Amino acid sequence: MALVARVREAIERHCLVVAGDTVVVGVSGGPDSLCLLHVLRELLPDLSLNLHVAHLNHQMRGVDADADADFVAKLSIDWGLQATIESADVPALASTHKLALEEASRRARYAFLAQVAGRIGARTIAVAHNADDQTETVLMHWLRGSGLAGLRGMQPSTPMGDLRIEIGDWRLGSPISNLQSLVLIRPLLDIPRADIEVYCARHNLQPRFDRSNLDTTYFRNRLRHELLPYLETYNVNIREVVRRSASVVAADYELLREQLEMAWGQVVCNESGGAVTFDLVSWRALPLALKRSTIREAIRRLRRALRNIDFVHVENAVEILTRGETGAQVTLPKGLMLTIGYDTFTVAGEDFGDLPDLPLLMTEHPVTITVPGRTRLPESAWVLKIDLFPRSRVSDEDLAAAKGWEAYLDATAVGLSPSLRPRRPGDRFCPLGMGGQSKRVNEFMINEKIPASWRDHIPLMVNEHGQIVWVCGQRVDDRARVTTDTQRVMRLRFVS
Repeated sequence: MALVARVREAIERHCLVVAGDTVVVGVSGGPDSLCLLHVLRELLPDLSLNLHVAHLNHQMRGVDADADADFVAKLSIDWGLQATIESADVPALASTHKLALEEASRRARYAFLAQVAGRIGARTIAVAHNADDQTETVLMHWLRGSGLAGLRGMQPSTPMGDLRIEIGDWRLGSPISNLQSLVLIRPLLDIPRADIEVYCARHNLQPRFDRSNLDTTYFRNRLRHELLPYLETYNVNIREVVRRSASVVAADYELLREQLEMAWGQVVCNESGGAVTFDLVSWRALPLALKRSTIREAIRRLRRALRNIDFVHVENAVEILTRGETGAQVTLPKGLMLTIGYDTFTVAGEDFGDLPDLPLLMTEHPVTITVPGRTRLPESAWVLKIDLFPRSRVSDEDLAAAKGWEAYLDATAVGLSPSLRPRRPGDRFCPLGMGGQSKRVNEFMINEKIPASWRDHIPLMVNEHGQIVWVCGQRVDDRARVTTDTQRVMRLRFVS
């Protein structure tokens, strides 16, 4: 089948355009984008489209990049098409946003295309990703440890809002309106690069040549010029095999997304722009695949610009949630923290203002503790329960098992008149496990990654002499630990 017919069939099969659409076509001047523009121009009478050419000079290749822009501008005039030709200092943007040049180029390019579409009232943006690009993309995601979303590769049609770009930071002019209504389409996604090159030669198209595509310091270029040719020595059809696998994964992913949406409504208690709170018991009843998916989805919703969520982060979260105690925490990407409460857990930024369901102090005044007995925390459902035992009744296994919001202390070191209070400037204690070394409480909280909004509410247990014997939920003081010389043991447990 002729290439034009194959592209038309893909457009119809995936419903990529609607008659009367204005389509912004990203044109670099290379063979892929030149082929795409030529094919869409051939299909204009049948599809009733309006085409608008868009080219961004990334200012990375000097006079060659300027010549590319001139080429696209002249081509647009010769073919009777409207065009927007602009430039952006991508190396400067990469430095500002601390990104690799490849990622900075991607963000700048998509932000530019979205802006052009917004300016002219278009809802569709066409780019020239081809079948070989798809193979490379899937391999890249696989090598980086991606989940199903990455292993399915690029899709023929993608909402611009799903591209993981903080568009607001990449505006190259006027603000971008109705971003969520824009759609990115890839009409050449099933066309191999070799067929595109044959098409360009047959129609006497003379594309520009980008020498940076030969630079194997870029990850994608290394895949293209080194890894894929090597894999072809094992299977000459490796490119097609990878694409078929991606197609299978894409179908499986759609099924999992349906299951995820149903599960999300069952296990999420509360969701805001800064945090997602889950019901812990309901979450623990999910199949493993949905446990992973819900954690990934929470990260995705809270950090929409994050493209790759590391498998290790997700697995660590699942493991801690499965066996973790109240107060346990897991560090997630981009400043997110997962914290286990009494019967919920929350994924939120470290600076998120809402406090979790933990035994936190909501008063600046000391709270006198009943020993032995029960002490309710002010404005809280949490109770501190204290029991006293002879040392002989407390085994070493009991001591080792205590963690989180439970602790065993030497009753003599604590005394009969302890109290709870929040931290104060200059507070110090000797964290257990540091050989009696003193440490500032504030420094300890930072090192333990306790969110800043929590630190003034973490209870400190102090004895009658004002010495801190337990940073509650975190660490006991070395001087109050249970030893072989201890006569009586104090067990402390926060319960709700």
